[in-house]
Amino acid sequence: MTSHQNTQTMKPATAAKKLGVYLQATPAEFQEGVVSRSELSALQADPPQWLQELRRNGPHPRPVVASKLGVSIAGLARGGVTEPLTTEQIEALKQESPEWLLRERATQAEVRKEAVRIKERNAERAEQARHQAS
Repeated sequence: MTSHQNTQTMKPATAAKKLGVYLQATPAEFQEGVVSRSELSALQADPPQWLQELRRNGPHPRPVVASKLGVSIAGLARGGVTEPLTTEQIEALKQESPEWLLRERATQAEVRKEAVRIKERNAERAEQARHQAS
């Protein structure tokens, strides 16, 4: 009995998400095909020119835009940013520092501080539980 191994594939949208690029900006052959795990690994290890260009200049999907601006995806929406942005547009927004961006960055900083506080509290509780158990 021989083992038959199927190649795992993913939709272009999934592959684009894993690569951190905006699907509609990728080449037609990428958008219309399927991507195997080995092809995805090859794209990540040795990105072709189109992928390097997209990562460098965009347009970038919302998660990447949010990360580059230091805000959440919901914060982008609250700020009225619903479309993909290029690196140039992101830099322009950073320079302008609109009120919504400053507010969302402050909110994001508070969320991160709270996450650290909760993580530390949980670590202390786990340590106390270990000491009580021994």
